[in-house]
Amino acid sequence: MGFLQRFLYGRYGGDNLGRALMAAYLVLYLVGLLARWSVLSWLSLLIAAWCIFRMLSRNIAARRRENEKYLALTAPLRGWLRRRRMIRTDKTHRYFKCPNCGQQLRVPKVSGTIKITCRACGTVFEETMK
Repeated sequence: MGFLQRFLYGRYGGDNLGRALMAAYLVLYLVGLLARWSVLSWLSLLIAAWCIFRMLSRNIAARRRENEKYLALTAPLRGWLRRRRMIRTDKTHRYFKCPNCGQQLRVPKVSGTIKITCRACGTVFEETMK
């Protein structure tokens, strides 16, 4: 155990980009196995090697910059997924988009027709609740 701790001391370790690379590796490897495409299997091994290189790297600043670029690139997708999950799990509110500015608005669930005022642009519109 002491050898492994000494070996890993000062190494970068795992991060969000590393998890994404490992997921890509698994998907490509399985598709390559099932489709019997050796090119995908080799590509997946290159991705796995890059992931391991990043985890064992001592150049922490460079790996952190790579991870920050990855997070900046995927921020819109992650935000969209987070909003979808929030809308799906929220049982006490409904979500509407303002027809004027596109702002997403959260209103309590009630029955009938309600008037909604957008906080961003002040537009008033009516929506029917189901």
